[in-house]
Amino acid sequence: MKRNKKGTSKRKTAKKRNLGKYKSGLEKTCADLLAESGLKFSYEDHEYVLMDKFRYPGTYLKMTAKAKDLSDRSNKVVLPIKYTPDFVGPDEGWIIETKGYTPSHHDFPMRWKLFLHHLIDSGEPFPALFICKNKRQIEEAIEKIKELGYGKTRANKRTTRRNLRDSDDQAA
Repeated sequence: MKRNKKGTSKRKTAKKRNLGKYKSGLEKTCADLLAESGLKFSYEDHEYVLMDKFRYPGTYLKMTAKAKDLSDRSNKVVLPIKYTPDFVGPDEGWIIETKGYTPSHHDFPMRWKLFLHHLIDSGEPFPALFICKNKRQIEEAIEKIKELGYGKTRANKRTTRRNLRDSDDQAA
């Protein structure tokens, strides 16, 4: 009997899909659903600086991946903490963050809390926030966005306000 020279067959990986500019299938699904619903959005265009860069004035020695010794980082610039949401509506009225599987060591939960704190401190109007992990939740978020009136154009909102004013005048 001949021995199989190839060894065991390699495990087949998931087929690569053409996602365009999106980083995951869930992001592509969200973009498609937003477009179908007629909502305008931007994808990863807004960046929020949650904490500015700074220098630590004291002694700061840090481990490195390549060297066995500690690296002296004293008085070096510590980079800022930034957050870029996946989908943002016009005038930053709503934000959808898509999250499928997140491993336990992922930094997203901490970054999200810092983002919420940043929004509170900014003094700006609060956007409607959604974290979705599947298609059904994205559809639910889109319905809520529409209920909040973000899917209407400004002209429609003005017309609606005029109609309400006119109906109030007629009732009086």
